[in-house]
Amino acid sequence: MSETQPDSTAPLVLALDCGATSLRAILLTATGEILAHASRPSETRVGEDGPGFHHWDFDRIMRDLSACSNEILKDRDATQVAAVTVTTFGCDGAWVDADGSLRDPVISWKCPRTAPVMDAIDEVIPMQRLQEITGTGRMAFNTIYKLLWLQRNKPEAADGAAAWMFISSLINHRLTGEFTTDHSMAGTSQLTDLKTGDFSPEVLAAIGVDRAMFPRMVRAGEVIANLTKDASHHFGLGGHCPPVVSAGHDTQFAVFGSGAEENQPVLSSGTWEILMVRAATANLSVEDFAAGATCEFDAAKGLLNPGLQWLGSAVLEWIRESCYRGEGTGSAVYETMIREASEVPPGCEGVSFVPDFLPSGATRGRIDGLLLGHTRGHIYRAALEALSARLADQLARLEQVGGFSAPSIILVGGATRNAFWTQLRANAIGRPIRVRTEPETTVLGAAMFAFAGAGVHPTAEAARDAFGADFDEVLPAK
Repeated sequence: MSETQPDSTAPLVLALDCGATSLRAILLTATGEILAHASRPSETRVGEDGPGFHHWDFDRIMRDLSACSNEILKDRDATQVAAVTVTTFGCDGAWVDADGSLRDPVISWKCPRTAPVMDAIDEVIPMQRLQEITGTGRMAFNTIYKLLWLQRNKPEAADGAAAWMFISSLINHRLTGEFTTDHSMAGTSQLTDLKTGDFSPEVLAAIGVDRAMFPRMVRAGEVIANLTKDASHHFGLGGHCPPVVSAGHDTQFAVFGSGAEENQPVLSSGTWEILMVRAATANLSVEDFAAGATCEFDAAKGLLNPGLQWLGSAVLEWIRESCYRGEGTGSAVYETMIREASEVPPGCEGVSFVPDFLPSGATRGRIDGLLLGHTRGHIYRAALEALSARLADQLARLEQVGGFSAPSIILVGGATRNAFWTQLRANAIGRPIRVRTEPETTVLGAAMFAFAGAGVHPTAEAARDAFGADFDEVLPAK
């Protein structure tokens, strides 16, 4: 945990962030200062439904978020907390009973069980039509494939269920007792209509799910309900019950929290590379979808987030595990990796790395050109160069989709700490990269909407102005 001392009377937001690798509670001021944060590792359970199948232990998620919240609120005046908000990864959810209890575990986005369902989706609704309606890319972790897998393999999970809830809404239910659907989460499901902003009757009819099974839609900044007394004590607020304000899918709030205006591309770089832009329209072709394109609902009403996604740090983590095991923990191992890669000349002396950017099972990655004199540093740099080239290709495609030309991109996320990779990326795109100096843009964006929902700021945009945004600019090498 890290922290600074706040004004003892200033309103605060408690942001609960359920991420792919960590569970966190973060306390923020109305000017965007992070006062305290605590985290626990986020891990899936494997193998209970089948070999290599992944699901989330939701009770553990709640326990760890509670522990983090108690840690950062210890010895603080909890009545300063003006709002609570929740962000999570997209797509995942579960069927629930009338009391909100899960009827089956939450299938993880990393689980392979849904890939065969996706591959056979044309038997249910043609993929091209599905993408035309929803704007959502072809990814096996989309909610539609989880629903179909459960229908075919665990029909008892849906039979008699009260509702389907995405994981952010599952957490919000534990906090408030209310059944809701976060709008930005619905946009990740491949179940919604890009034009109406609601669930698509055509898609739901094709998969045999009633619209009534999805609770009321809430948009970012909308108050769901006040924290229950029980949840207040459980999360360290001592009986204080501020409003819980809707947020949802972490990527949308990272984009908003980055400070990006319309037609300013933002690269959210973590396990996944997600290059998105805030735009009024999105014109995606079959070729765009084949390259990993998708379109989701922006955090703000009336805008869309066309974008492209591909595996990023997940590829690099595989290299760390495979080639650098035993080299230490934390930042030390990354320093070793970066130092060794920086000693390798551009082009990696013939070594090339071709990752499987879209893990749909259709392709496999490979490493080419290895000779006895090459080192693990060659492999790591080759992967960085491949990912940088992928960014250049995808930026060009996004500009074509959106009909704009970007003078720069904004970089947010954990990979902002890798200055060597950032320079390679700037070189690859031939334009400046503006690195957000505060990497926690997801919780910043969510907090902006939470402060607006609590009435501390009149709008999320006003909160963003109050927060401000500082950048370091990395220019392409000459």
